Amino acid sequence: ARGGLLYDKWWKEVEGASEPKGNHPLWASQSASKVTGSATWRCKECHGWDYKGKDGAYGKGRRYTGFPGVWDAAQKKSVAELAASLGDPANRRHNAFTAFKSTEIADLANFLKYGVADMPRYVDYATKKPIGADAARGKPSYDKLCAGCHGADGKKLNFGDDKKPEYVGTVAKDNPQEFIHKTWVGQPGSEPPMPSALVSGWNIQQVVDVLAYAQTLPEK
Repeated sequence: ARGGLLYDKWWKEVEGASEPKGNHPLWASQSASKVTGSATWRCKECHGWDYKGKDGAYGKGRRYTGFPGVWDAAQKKSVAELAASLGDPANRRHNAFTAFKSTEIADLANFLKYGVADMPRYVDYATKKPIGADAARGKPSYDKLCAGCHGADGKKLNFGDDKKPEYVGTVAKDNPQEFIHKTWVGQPGSEPPMPSALVSGWNIQQVVDVLAYAQTLPEK
């Protein structure tokens, strides 16, 4: 699960790390995305919440970069091979990982190998609706793990602002792949720490059921 937090926003999880300034060195090799600054250092910004990069949900629209995903490599390579690639001294242009200790390289490699969800199995990309999900089955799970912080209606925490609010229901409807990732592993740097469904012993179907329920909650 910690590898999934690193994939999201690693400087919130790496002890002693600071939020990067400026663009990632590899960002200049693309011109489609207008994102700038520390966001360009997030694994998800290039490779997507579905880990498929240009072949997934970030294959078009404002998040398109043309960068490949990590899904295929994670399927083909062993944990040791993934860790060796991530920690390769010759790979310093991809240098987010210079801040990582060997344990963090291992956490990220293990997440890529064993923790990622095969998003197209669980989300209809055209409609953004979960596949094979049951909102009624998801409600008790939401009430148990999520409602304490997010509220019964999902509006207790606003990730946006007053003019453009963003609640649990907003994320669930607008970006279901992000919702699954964050529910599965948690939110990096949150206080109190966001519970991880993976750590809590859920299976991915329970997360998808919670997604279905969260899509019934208010988005504004």
